[in-house]
Amino acid sequence: MSDYGHPLRFGTFVTPAAQDPDRAVTLAELTEAAGLDLATYQDHPYNPAFLDTWTLLSWVAARTTRLRVSANVLNLPLRPPAMLARSAATLDLLSHGRLELALGAGAFWDGIEAMGVERLTPRQAVDALSEGIDVIREVWDTDARGGVRVDGDHYTVRGMKRGPAPAHPIGISLGAYKPRMLRLVGAKADGWLPSLGYLRPEDMAASNRTIDEAALAAGRDPRQIRRMLNLAQSAFLPTGRGFLQGPPEQWVEDLLPLVLEHGYSTFLVATDDPRTVQTFGAEVAPALREAVARERADAGTVTGPARAAASLAARRSGIDYDAVPEDLRDHAVEPGDRAYAKVRHGYMQKGSPGLVLRPGSAEQVAEALAYGRAQEADLHVRSGGHGISGRSTGDGGVVVDLARMDGVEVLDDGAGLVRLGAGARWGGVAKALAPYGMAISSGDHGGVGVGGLATTGGLGYMARAHGLTIDNVTAVEVVTADGRILRADADHHPDLFWGMRGAGANLGVLTAVEVTAAPVRDVVLGQFVYDATDTAAFLRAWGETAEAAPREVTAFLTMGPGRGGEGPVAQAMVVYAGEDTDLAVRALEPFLGVGPVLDQRAQLAPYPAVLVGADGPHQGHGLPESRSGLLRHITPEAAEGMGEMLASGDAMFMQLRQAGGAVNDVPAEATAYAHRSQNFSLGVMTGARRAAGLDTHWSALEKHLEGMYLSFDTRTGPEVLARAFPEPVLSRLRALKAQYDPHNVFDKNFPVTPARG
Repeated sequence: MSDYGHPLRFGTFVTPAAQDPDRAVTLAELTEAAGLDLATYQDHPYNPAFLDTWTLLSWVAARTTRLRVSANVLNLPLRPPAMLARSAATLDLLSHGRLELALGAGAFWDGIEAMGVERLTPRQAVDALSEGIDVIREVWDTDARGGVRVDGDHYTVRGMKRGPAPAHPIGISLGAYKPRMLRLVGAKADGWLPSLGYLRPEDMAASNRTIDEAALAAGRDPRQIRRMLNLAQSAFLPTGRGFLQGPPEQWVEDLLPLVLEHGYSTFLVATDDPRTVQTFGAEVAPALREAVARERADAGTVTGPARAAASLAARRSGIDYDAVPEDLRDHAVEPGDRAYAKVRHGYMQKGSPGLVLRPGSAEQVAEALAYGRAQEADLHVRSGGHGISGRSTGDGGVVVDLARMDGVEVLDDGAGLVRLGAGARWGGVAKALAPYGMAISSGDHGGVGVGGLATTGGLGYMARAHGLTIDNVTAVEVVTADGRILRADADHHPDLFWGMRGAGANLGVLTAVEVTAAPVRDVVLGQFVYDATDTAAFLRAWGETAEAAPREVTAFLTMGPGRGGEGPVAQAMVVYAGEDTDLAVRALEPFLGVGPVLDQRAQLAPYPAVLVGADGPHQGHGLPESRSGLLRHITPEAAEGMGEMLASGDAMFMQLRQAGGAVNDVPAEATAYAHRSQNFSLGVMTGARRAAGLDTHWSALEKHLEGMYLSFDTRTGPEVLARAFPEPVLSRLRALKAQYDPHNVFDKNFPVTPARG
């Protein structure tokens, strides 16, 4: 038995005939409609009767939504690997992770040579393919330092810049039959893709042995290599006439031993016949999946991803990796996995977790929590966005990452009611709601995650007009520490609903939120740059002007210390939450008088264009220390304190966000975020070496502050909680903690201790 336990995949192997190009695309669309997983095309660039396969793949990816696409197999001698790596990553990014890469060493050398490529011997062609794989993988490895350097006999790359990284770990499969190529599959490839027309059934076991031995010699688990098969010379017939020549039930009987005895898990039917595609998807694929599932259950076959010896050696103590729930295995990421670099860090803080679980539903979140609680390791929860404090990652612990739960659904267009997955990011939310003429005030960065903001506050560019993000939340879906999945709103678990809006990280894992969006299509954005050399006077004028502005205006001010003997420069983003440009101009004009203006501009813009920010993998490249406080007004004393802090150089970044307006219309007792009288939120960041100096200035400034905005502070401790949750809020939260998290499972993000007795 050689069942490697891979989930089954099914697809088509279509002829890219140039005489009827639309047919090649239509068959791919039919492949998707039939419920199949993959559409592939042969690649013979020297054949003028065929379309260019790479161009065809791009077109098919654009015409489909779920289907994976691949060449079968790509002619590497005619496609330089450095350029191919970039092309593949680009198509994978544009298709949101739907490209797979299958390569061949080149077989028809008369045609290849005729196109200007030097002829290689079979041995040289295999060596060139091996070098090409190295180049491609190096280009994709954006976590490594320095440029790509491969000094081979056939491909040489000297310092090429890495990237872009693909949207997902693209598998590289090889079309191989002879021992040298099979050994390369075992040593370096993710998949093996032969065709039945060239591979005799009696050779299957021997080929698998060659691949497995090469994999073990390279320190790999043979299960890392998916076995794929092109089903050529097959047909659906009323009665059986031979192997894969009969009714669908015979196909299932013929293919089942190939899975259980030879380890094949991907079957690609070579056909240009629409009925064959439909029958393969409707009758063969589901029946074979069901039969394989039964056999594997009886045999106790190991399933889930396999990992190399080096990856297994990187596992951390205290975590039972073999006990990861089956539903979570396919998306679990361990140290040593190729995807680890993309999930290990936070936006500003570096991390090295022992395991990252990426559930796709509330039920899977409950499974992940139960598993995480059973480990002797810290448990962290990450909504998928950028975060500042770094508490969504750690060293050696288990991270429950909700990034896959990123849905955006409009429930009621007329009422503006939307449902957001906790792993969505606000830039994506803004883009999804824009066609409906709706927007949600949500911070100042598109890469912020829904879950973190919607449980803390959400002080965004439209806060004074439409309130905090939490003020527009009408319901939450939350998984509690004991695994219950609860809906909390004004009528169901109202106490939990109160606490989730301001202190949600302490009470459960938010998996979805319902929010009422505002009817906003365009806003007016004013951008100002000031000479803030007279810092205290400038800050006082800024505060007075911002407070006097109509509530449609929300102003953010960012400053840093002066450089080269010059005073600090202040940059302002002032948003008028409406598209009446005449009213906006009158509202923004006073900001020209707060100090010497070095640059200024204003424009009407769609809200998504204002909420900018990258949402790619985080690298932990930020400032590790931050402090936060709230101000009722920018008094002369507070302005002097902020000016002295900037002048010292200990504060590398300072931002004042405006509150007030609709934020302060909400009663203080309505949510666990109780700060409803302050007009400004102050955030300051610096590096670790300057933290002590910053704290000296911060201590002097803190007597002018009232409370704090939790997500902008990296400190913990009783005094921080007291400022974040003024009584009676903190006592009420402790009682809620005792009810919903008595064992303090959620103890990483400004933890509130449960009430005792």
